[in-house]
Amino acid sequence: MQLTAKRKERGVELNGLRRQQVAAAWAAAGLASVGVAAAQPADEGERVGTLSEVVVSATREEASIATIPGSVTVVTRETIEREARSGKNLGDVLGEQVPGLAPGSDTISNFGQTLRGRNVSVLIDGVPQNTTRNVSRNLATIDLAAIERIEVVRGATAIYGDSATGGVIHIITRRASGKPAELEASAGASVSLTHPGDSLGVFLRPQLSGRHGDVDYLLNLAFERTNGFFDAHGERIPPDPHGQGGLADTDSWNVLAKLGYAIDRDQRIQLSIDRYDAIQDTEFASDPAVKAFAPRTVRSRAIPGLVLEDPQGTRNITANLDYRHGDLLGNRVHAQIFRRDYFTRFFPFDGRAFAIFGNSIFQSRLESEKSGGRLEVERKLEGRLPLSVLWGLDYTEEATSQPVSLFDPAAFDASGGLVFRKTGDRGWVPEIRQDNLGVFAQLELPVGSRWLLRGGVRYERVQVAVDDFVTLAGASVQGGELDFDEPLFNMGAVYTLTGALSAYVSFSQGFSVPDIGLTLRGAPNGASVNTLQLAPQKVDNYEIGVRGEWANTATSLAVYYNESELGAFSGGFNQPVVRAPERIYGLEATLDHRLSKRWKTGGTFTWLEGETDPDRDGRYTYLNSFRIPPPKLTAYLEHATTERWLNRLEVLYSGERDRFGGSTAFGERPVDGYVTVDFYSRYRWGRGTLQLAVENLLNEDYFVRESQLLRTGANDSYTASPGTILSVSYLARW
Repeated sequence: MQLTAKRKERGVELNGLRRQQVAAAWAAAGLASVGVAAAQPADEGERVGTLSEVVVSATREEASIATIPGSVTVVTRETIEREARSGKNLGDVLGEQVPGLAPGSDTISNFGQTLRGRNVSVLIDGVPQNTTRNVSRNLATIDLAAIERIEVVRGATAIYGDSATGGVIHIITRRASGKPAELEASAGASVSLTHPGDSLGVFLRPQLSGRHGDVDYLLNLAFERTNGFFDAHGERIPPDPHGQGGLADTDSWNVLAKLGYAIDRDQRIQLSIDRYDAIQDTEFASDPAVKAFAPRTVRSRAIPGLVLEDPQGTRNITANLDYRHGDLLGNRVHAQIFRRDYFTRFFPFDGRAFAIFGNSIFQSRLESEKSGGRLEVERKLEGRLPLSVLWGLDYTEEATSQPVSLFDPAAFDASGGLVFRKTGDRGWVPEIRQDNLGVFAQLELPVGSRWLLRGGVRYERVQVAVDDFVTLAGASVQGGELDFDEPLFNMGAVYTLTGALSAYVSFSQGFSVPDIGLTLRGAPNGASVNTLQLAPQKVDNYEIGVRGEWANTATSLAVYYNESELGAFSGGFNQPVVRAPERIYGLEATLDHRLSKRWKTGGTFTWLEGETDPDRDGRYTYLNSFRIPPPKLTAYLEHATTERWLNRLEVLYSGERDRFGGSTAFGERPVDGYVTVDFYSRYRWGRGTLQLAVENLLNEDYFVRESQLLRTGANDSYTASPGTILSVSYLARW
């Protein structure tokens, strides 16, 4: 959190403070759905947010963090600009910035990157990025340059509907400038210091935006070429580190276009189109020979000579029409309709050892089309009870399938795992047609000068249809239709203890349909969609917390417990989904402290544990380490060296977890801790800012949790992380 020179007394000002901020945010709606402060000079340091900062993701209405009975993290544009110029991906950035979220895996996959031990719902400007067949690439659908801010709601919630059993990551895209025209451009390069050759990466990110009368516009472009990654010893890292997708040797493009029109002082309409493409053009593959060695005795390694017709890649296209009215018969109205087309292709996998995969070598791809809309109506009732009422509905319809390409095993073996000669295509996961309808109402009531109460209910209905199909293993499965519905509740209270300190308590429910495609593709012969374990899971989340912000210190502490009677998690790389009772509990803490005018320090701490009862006998065992990450500690030390020059040191510690007594089952191997140190230096020069960044400053030779757990069960997923990477960039505005 940003430290402020003065702290307003909240007490009786709490409700007035909130209304002033709502008015300010709505006044700025001609530029964005929420207000964001301008970048600060270097001697003010990096900005992460304040308790009075206005957010929308936790309540679907403009509200300051201080009035929300729950945990919210805001990652602002200043932080994103710093991270975007150091070559990191979004999953790694959030893993370092957000308490409760597991660290990133150095890949494009967020498999295992749970929030409070459960899955998250990812939104971009309110458009859901999750797909019915969860392929764990929800954070690899947009370039960092197109992001204005990210709001993370920590804890199960149904405020936006399905999938948020662990919380919500809401990505809000760039806003137009209030000037007639403003050009912003950044460019930079990065290189591995352990192997400079073949590691040079470059990026270019221009943006043009402005306002003419009642019309505003934005065009944000981004191109990035990522070359090879090399570990601390200078050895090339395979381009597909864990069989879930990699970042090396990838060209990516992002185009974000917005056109807005202020109909009058109360009404605004905006059309935005965003397209993200990433193609991994590599000549390297992971050497299959490492599988012959005992697990975790030989690290994975890259070998040249790959022959693959269809490379790994992602395409995400979204069109979003947004309408807002600030005073329609005394109501605030927000409506949007959207369309999303998504495609992603994986690297081939040798599944000949698994009957469930048809004993074949195959390459899967996901194809998804989603359309939908949202409506929100808010009314504030003045009087003795200044009640705020928010109601609305959400609707989405999605069609998703996962076909595969099959390859000649003889050509693969003869080439040592390098030549993939396509022999045909098959269906793996049939088309799943899913419709979601949610109707909700939320209430907010200030009580006296110290209490603020919030609560609401949501009714969620999900309908799923699947046709008859045959699995890769040759099993015939009968299709059918599923119909789920569930009422979901939330309630909470915020109590202002003093002008600088407040406490909250909350209960909220999350709802999620399990990964139907994952269950269907492994179904036995003769199974039916209507007889498989496809019931949704409902999660109850209980939380208490305190937040404080003084002249030089800001801190927070949250303790939570969540449970589900019918959880859902992968039983293994080639095993069915486990449905069993689960309970997860933990704590999260944040601290920021200004030591002096120029020195600032702080960090976060995360600890959680989880248990499950797969036999339903009342005896709980630990959840695996893909679900429950080790303790995480982050810290930073920042120095405003001059008015133009700022330096920052960041540390990430990921701890140990060993709960299974030497088991080698899926997700149960012991996890060792590691420490990484990053350094950033920025200098305001000319029209912009020059930045130097050094990642893994101490050249630590380490393996992230996903590598240590061996997702594939063999050394081809035992992949080291990159060694020291140096990046230099410049951002300017005209």
